[in-house]
Amino acid sequence: MQTIQATRYIKPLREGGSLPAIAEADDGQLYVIKFLGAGQGAKALIAELVAGEIARWLGLPVPEIALVELDQNFGRNEPNPEIRDLLQASVGTNLAMRYLSNAVTFNALLKPPPETELASTIVWFDAYVTNVDRTPRNVNMLICQNQLWLIDHGASLYFHHDWRNYLARSQTPFAAIKDHTLLAFADTLPQADVALRARLTPDTISPIIDLIPDSWLGQESSFANHAEHRAAYLAFLLNRLAASTIFVEEALRARAKFAESV
Repeated sequence: MQTIQATRYIKPLREGGSLPAIAEADDGQLYVIKFLGAGQGAKALIAELVAGEIARWLGLPVPEIALVELDQNFGRNEPNPEIRDLLQASVGTNLAMRYLSNAVTFNALLKPPPETELASTIVWFDAYVTNVDRTPRNVNMLICQNQLWLIDHGASLYFHHDWRNYLARSQTPFAAIKDHTLLAFADTLPQADVALRARLTPDTISPIIDLIPDSWLGQESSFANHAEHRAAYLAFLLNRLAASTIFVEEALRARAKFAESV
């Protein structure tokens, strides 16, 4: 994963509650920056990084993710005091995703519908990383050049906001899957489960966890050091993977109820 330097603040994306922004970096490319100083702080950035890179490993379309450094001078002349304070609180390492220009928000009513295999993979992935933000109200998917892209995974891995009993909670069914915007198209969930479980192993997940900057791990009181903290993320994800039948069965039940209602 590359590390870039933010060079020019362009504009905020007001539709995001954490006030992400489009900015230019020292590689000349445009990125959407998620800021360390925003509401959920480093945990949202960790979820964005870990979930996004897992999605990429599974072959899902996610914009390129990078670490982005902000210095004290970035946005110094920004006239909006709210944004200026956010930028000052975010000096250091933040997270960026390649900006998709001319993209439009995905709509489940658009034709043709997503392919069954892709929809099933996305539903499985979101249940695995406990992503509550892929609903009709907040689809977090874009269409760019006729391709679907997944964005905004900061609400994933919500267990890490409270580390108590986290291993037990890794085996929850994830009832929120009933609201997933692609659930109706996910006709091959059992097949997706078999294929995707085979792709995720300790050797594939551990390097993703290692990408988390030390500065984001902070002083989490549940762990003696950063290594323990990283090990807990790995343990949660491996435990959840081993219990994938639980969340797949929950998704299948939700699909059956949906079919009965239409």
